[in-house]
Amino acid sequence: MDNTKINYYGTGRRKSATARVYLVSGSGNLSINGREGLEYLQFNVNYVKLVKEPLQLLGLEGEYNIMVNVIGGGLTGQASAIQLGVARALCQINVSNRPVLKSSGQLTRDARVKESKKYGLRKARKAPQYSKR
Repeated sequence: MDNTKINYYGTGRRKSATARVYLVSGSGNLSINGREGLEYLQFNVNYVKLVKEPLQLLGLEGEYNIMVNVIGGGLTGQASAIQLGVARALCQINVSNRPVLKSSGQLTRDARVKESKKYGLRKARKAPQYSKR
């Protein structure tokens, strides 16, 4: 992390990804694991849009720099985890942000995770082909 003063913090989780999000007063830069956000998210504008959606809802796009430490999962899970972390951090900034974010579903943690494999099956539910004889 930089030497800049950390203003607001939020934790987000999705699938097996965990994101620690810090919002710092700035110009709207996105930094993920020490790399530029667009580069880290493989130049996928949909992921960047997803991450910045809570800020856009409140009209705060250029007001805060987003600094993120994220571990686990793939890019989709990480982007969703960052989004939840940003939304939670925005709730710390001002309590009046909460109803707006809540009504748009930004503060709801998506609890879907991969189902574990069962013995005797190929995957969680896929069984080997049945043979009559």
